[in-house]
Parts: sequence; C-alpha cells; structure tokens
Amino acid sequence: LDLMREAANASQLKRNFAGSDLLYVPEVHWDYCRNDVMVMERIQGVPISDRARLEAAGTNIARLAENGVRIFFTQVFRHNFFHADMHPGNIFVLTDDPLRPRYAAVDFGIVGTLDPRDQNYLAENFLAVFDRDYRRVARLHLESGWVPAGTRVDEMESAVRTVCEPIFDRPLKDISFGRILLRLFEISRRFNMQIQPQLILLQKTLLNVEGLGRELYPELDIWSTASPILREWMRERTSLRSLLEDLRGEVPGIIAAARSLPALIESRLQRERAAAEKHAARARSRGAPRRAQGRAPPRHARLRRARPRLRRPVAHAERRCGLAGVGAARRRAPDRGLGPEALRRCNAPSPRARSRLSSSGSRCRSCSPTSCSRSTAR
Repeated sequence: LDLMREAANASQLKRNFAGSDLLYVPEVHWDYCRNDVMVMERIQGVPISDRARLEAAGTNIARLAENGVRIFFTQVFRHNFFHADMHPGNIFVLTDDPLRPRYAAVDFGIVGTLDPRDQNYLAENFLAVFDRDYRRVARLHLESGWVPAGTRVDEMESAVRTVCEPIFDRPLKDISFGRILLRLFEISRRFNMQIQPQLILLQKTLLNVEGLGRELYPELDIWSTASPILREWMRERTSLRSLLEDLRGEVPGIIAAARSLPALIESRLQRERAAAEKHAARARSRGAPRRAQGRAPPRHARLRRARPRLRRPVAHAERRCGLAGVGAARRRAPDRGLGPEALRRCNAPSPRARSRLSSSGSRCRSCSPTSCSRSTAR
C-alpha cells in the first residue's frame, strides 16, 4: 500500500475538476504525507446513502442523480482518469446549496485510465448500440481488437443483435449502460477474446454509478443524460481543431525524426557497402567464376572451353547417333544397318556425315533413303 500514490491520484482528480460545480475533491497536505501516511482536507457532507437527510435538507435529488452520471462520463471520456471505487462509503453530498448539490469523493486508491483507442471505440460502441446499428458495433469490435481478426462480421452482428435487442424492449429510462457493456464483453468472450483489466474496472464503476443514481432517483434516464456528453466528445475528437492539436503534439517527434534521417541513411549505406565487400571477399576465397569477380571472358571463349571443336564431322554425327563409328555399325548389324540405339537417336548434323551414313546403307527407320528427316542440313 503506497499512500503517496493515492495522494497523487487525489491531486490529479482535484486538478481535473477545478472550478467545477459537479465534484469536489479534498485538498492534499503534501508536507505531512508519507508512504504510510496521507493527510488531506476534512470535509463536511451527507453520505450518499442517507436519503432521509438529503430530503430533509431540501436537496434536488433528480439533479444530484444526473450529476453522478455526468461526473462518470466526464472522467472517462474527457479526462481519461476516473475514480474506480465509487461505492456509497466513498461518496458524500455537499448541501451548502441544496438546489445545486455537489458530490465530494474520498478514497482514491483505485483509479483507471483507458487507451485512447479503447476510449474512442467505447464511445462509438455506446452510440452505435443505442442507434441499433449492430453492424457498426461488429466492425468496431473487429477494429478495436476486442475479438480475433478472423471473425466474420455477419456472425458478430448476429451475436450483438441477439444480446442487445431484448434490452431495447423496455423504456430508455430502464436501460442500463453497465449491462450493455457487460453484454458486449460477453460477446467478446464468446469469440475467445480476453478482456483488458481496465475495461472490466470501467464496467464495475459504471454499474456502481448507475446503482447509486437509480437508488436516488428511480426515474433517472441515463441515456438522455450521457448521450449529449458522448456526442459532443465525438464531435470534438473529429473536429479540425482537435486534428491541429494532435499534429502540434506530433511536431517535435517529426522534427527529431527529420534531423536523424541523414544519419540513418548514411548508416544504411555503410551496412550495404560492408555487406557487398564481405560477399566479394567470400567469392574470391571460394574461387568463384570470373563473372562473379567482375572479369568475365568473352562468350565464344567460354563456349570453346566448355565444348571443344571436333575434328571429324563424321565422328560427331556418329556420336549423335549413339555409335562409336560407321564401321562399328556394320559389324554390329551388317544386314540391318544401324543398331537400335541409332534408330532412336539418328540426327546427322552435316551433309558430309549424312552422305557417309547413306553410302553405308545405314539410316534410321523414320528416314527416307536419300535424306534424314531429323537432319540439321535439310
């Protein structure tokens, strides 16, 4: 337990609601605070659960209940820093002005924040659910990563419709934001997605706030109270002013990246040169061909080394026919001409070789008496 952290949470919350007529946060006396000691301003208020004292003081109960909803949604979406332990023992009411009562909070040991992406998708989910745009809810679940990426949109839409339609069969004043959020999380679990702890903390706090509000004022219409806050926040998020503010926040990073760009380019070039030199050295050490070393000989010289020129065209023709020579063919088959291998592969490349084969009476079965159909000199 670190009470200095709790004191810091109280200080942050007080700064967020400075000058507000919704919530009062006691001041922290830092000079007397330690890790195991926290000293803060003493407040005089009525416990939120003491309905009789609130009515005896002439408190505007309906306004008080609506302010509780406004406080919660303002913390979550505007400040992105919310008191996450808002049970009746931590909430008091200041009745100095009964017609405009204010909340006072204590015990700041549990607070929550949301990732900006979750914050945005949560607001859009609430609006899409109350507009009954279930396909939009399904797409938001996929975009936010609350369900696996391979999930089919139509299956997700059907699941959302199944759990949300029964809720909207009742009047809006009877609809619970906390239960809607709980149903959305149940859908995510059905599609094998683990819910982040801060979202579970948010759902618990929302149920507490709704419970307090409905206990004070059973006719409380949470949607009509929260909807203007959500829609105004969404408009501000998508406005040109918000875009310029976001860009202004990114300018220092962009400038730093631009300054480091020449050094990054030079480092990349050095790595590429080093890799090229290493590759060339490895090729030389392994006796790579001259082309790899940049000294390729002429093409005709490489061909001469690879296949020496034959002195006897007949020998070349005989080799193409699969024989050692024409004399060998006569000895193997004096009456039948060339052997079986020659009958398959006969292809005399020149007239001189063809004439010698013809004079010996040797030809393949597919050849005519005077010419070879496979000869290169037709």
